[in-house]
Amino acid sequence: MRTLTLLSLALASLPVLAQDGLQRCRAMSDGAARLACYDALADAARAAAAAPARPPVAAAPAAPPAAAAAPAAAAAPAALATPAAATAPAPSRTAEATFGLPETRRPDAVDAVNSTVGPRFSGWGPNSRIRLANGQVWQVTDGTSVELPEGPRKVSVKRGALGSYYLDFEGLNTSPRVRRVE
Repeated sequence: MRTLTLLSLALASLPVLAQDGLQRCRAMSDGAARLACYDALADAARAAAAAPARPPVAAAPAAPPAAAAAPAAAAAPAALATPAAATAPAPSRTAEATFGLPETRRPDAVDAVNSTVGPRFSGWGPNSRIRLANGQVWQVTDGTSVELPEGPRKVSVKRGALGSYYLDFEGLNTSPRVRRVE
């Protein structure tokens, strides 16, 4: 506490000391000596401003070394675990399994996926969802509708222009525009 009081008094007296230095330089009669005195004061002020402010040693409560090391040791494993978790590879998925899902990069060069639709498939309408045998679910996004005799069908999902996908049914002249739901 005594060091903190002395430090605050020293900081409060700095402008007074600077005034004393200016008064001393001003009292000199020799011009070259006066200029050198002012330059020395300016250099000292620049050095004091450029020096990093350090907190007083006595002002901070002293912590036992073991207590200070424990939080640092506990934080280090957490910091080391974070980058490892961020760089861990994601579970690998085949190009066919990710076909049609929105991604920032294009998966391996797959331009079509072949599958079938179930035995009870009888057509589609606007916004209807079609589940393929491989587990993918596609939703019709255009306004087309087709009624077919009930039964299984071979289908192919093909990549179109500008990120679109079309569901191509074997034996049909129409292909609805679709987007991947699952």
